[in-house]
Amino acid sequence: MNAPARTADLVVDAYAPTAVRHRTVDVEGVRMFYREAGPADAPTVLLLHGFPSASHMFRNLIPQLAERYRVVAPDFPGFGLTQVPSGFRYTFDNLAHVVDGFTQAIGLSRYAIYVFDYGAPVGWRLAMAHPERISAIVTQNGNGYEAGLGEGPWAPIKAYWNHPDEAHRRELHALVSDEMTQWQYLDGVPDPTRVAPDGYLLDQYFLSRPGQLDIQMDLFLDYASNVALYPALHAYFRAHRPPLLAVWGRNDTIFIPPGAEAFKRDLPDAEIHFVDSGHFALETHHAEIGARMLDFLGRVVK
Repeated sequence: MNAPARTADLVVDAYAPTAVRHRTVDVEGVRMFYREAGPADAPTVLLLHGFPSASHMFRNLIPQLAERYRVVAPDFPGFGLTQVPSGFRYTFDNLAHVVDGFTQAIGLSRYAIYVFDYGAPVGWRLAMAHPERISAIVTQNGNGYEAGLGEGPWAPIKAYWNHPDEAHRRELHALVSDEMTQWQYLDGVPDPTRVAPDGYLLDQYFLSRPGQLDIQMDLFLDYASNVALYPALHAYFRAHRPPLLAVWGRNDTIFIPPGAEAFKRDLPDAEIHFVDSGHFALETHHAEIGARMLDFLGRVVK
């Protein structure tokens, strides 16, 4: 029989550099919650979550990356455990402004970004505002081209952009329902039993809080501003040529595969890979995605 682990060994392991810390920091009155792991002096990877999730979506990826990188994953204003003062205007410009302030508050001067869903327009704004800070980009179903907008899921949202009235706003209420949140996780997944219910149940808990309906409707409306930024984003790609890895859930109907392939229009050296999953590809393929990230970042981030 193996000897039992000594208490001292257990204490050392509990405080290993790869252990995840859960912290908060104030950014202009917003109390930002974030997860952090990895050596403080290692190159940084900033993980930017999507709708309707928060940093919890990276629970399996963070330990994979933290052996080699300082990994930071914040909750955006309006999501997860971040606390926001009343009167905050929920636009993607404002989300990016707060996340930019967050990176400065915790001392990030250069970092790779991982963008997913809503994390993409936040990350794109950071990159365009501070191209010198971006060491690399990993996009996992994080869209940057109109070719990536799936026709079915986006039709009612585009209708709201064109007719921003109360009737069209009410039609989008279904997008924050229990059924729709679960659908986002399970659609396109060949074996749904591989998706732990923790993620979509936690997301729905946060979506059910007071004020959330208006927050999410405001962001649906403002998503049009992200599409309007695409030409500037593509110009940024061509001018600065950041190393980019796209790892995409092939069966995603929200951000469809042509959106991944489109990165090569402006970044011919972009690396494009698909996994047999849906929108929340990390739920089923975090090991493969993490391995591809480690290989990619190991080659391009010094």
